[in-house]
Amino acid sequence: MQSSQVQNILDSESGTSSPSVRFSKTCLKNVFSVILLFIYLLLMAVAVFLVYQTITDFREKLKHPVMSVSYKEVPLYDAPGIALYPGKAQLLSCKHHYYDHIPPLINPGQPGEIECTTQRINYTDPFTNQTMKHALIVQGPRDVKKRELVFLQFHLNETDQDFSAINYLLFSSFQGFLNSLTSGLEGRKTKLHRKSRRPDKTEFMKDCESSYSSWKFSGGFRTWVKMSLVKTKEEDGRETVEFKQETSVVNYIDQRHKPASDQLFFVVFEWKDPFIQKVQDIVTANPWNMIALLCGIFLALFKAADFAKLSVKWMIKIRKRHLKRSQAMNHIS
Repeated sequence: MQSSQVQNILDSESGTSSPSVRFSKTCLKNVFSVILLFIYLLLMAVAVFLVYQTITDFREKLKHPVMSVSYKEVPLYDAPGIALYPGKAQLLSCKHHYYDHIPPLINPGQPGEIECTTQRINYTDPFTNQTMKHALIVQGPRDVKKRELVFLQFHLNETDQDFSAINYLLFSSFQGFLNSLTSGLEGRKTKLHRKSRRPDKTEFMKDCESSYSSWKFSGGFRTWVKMSLVKTKEEDGRETVEFKQETSVVNYIDQRHKPASDQLFFVVFEWKDPFIQKVQDIVTANPWNMIALLCGIFLALFKAADFAKLSVKWMIKIRKRHLKRSQAMNHIS
């Protein structure tokens, strides 16, 4: 009689009507807690993967920056330098014209006016240090609004080659050549290391030939060269200069009475447009966005860990309560 009363009191305190119902509810609670625990463990694993992926993407973006191209419009260019290597050819005339208009030649093949600023220089080949080279340096066009151009005419009386051509290269500043400061040179896609400032035109031209590409224009044609300027900012902060060219070649119909070996060269230098192209590498990875994302992920991790800890504590508490009830029942029995 007393044991049955104690059992009724325990049943009334637990709020259940029978041991089987109480066992089923406890089992369901445990299963549900385990499922929630596994879900949050899965979410924690996903969060850890996202952290790893975010850091990996950030490092990849740092290694592979995106190239940014911008255009700056200018009314005047810094006059470039045109280094010509005529060899045995003779400069007959050099003039500046405007608005893309070149008047007809009056006496082709005969010496004319030389209105350009020119300099002649001899220096040794920078690649062999033995061969002497003769260069004619001409000041290039500046006024892009008036479509200023430079027209040059050369004459070659005799040649022992099947093909006759004149080499030339472009460098960014004719004034830098006049100042004869090698430190004022901006190399093309190369880094020029200098330990001293030497006022030497020969060294300037050696650096130009080592750093810039050279081109050719042929005899018996009029070659029209339209230049554009590309400035590239390197990773170390230095700025390099590159010339891009668009050339068109027109045949010159020579009606002079001359020997067959006589050859004329015509070349025109003009700016293509008033835009200087600037190229710079930009890192698209934003550290603040990555920090914000990581903070959110770590916050979710802490919340998940806190919930998992509370779930484990709740399961342990339920287990202890069940053990106490079992011990009480065994003691009463």
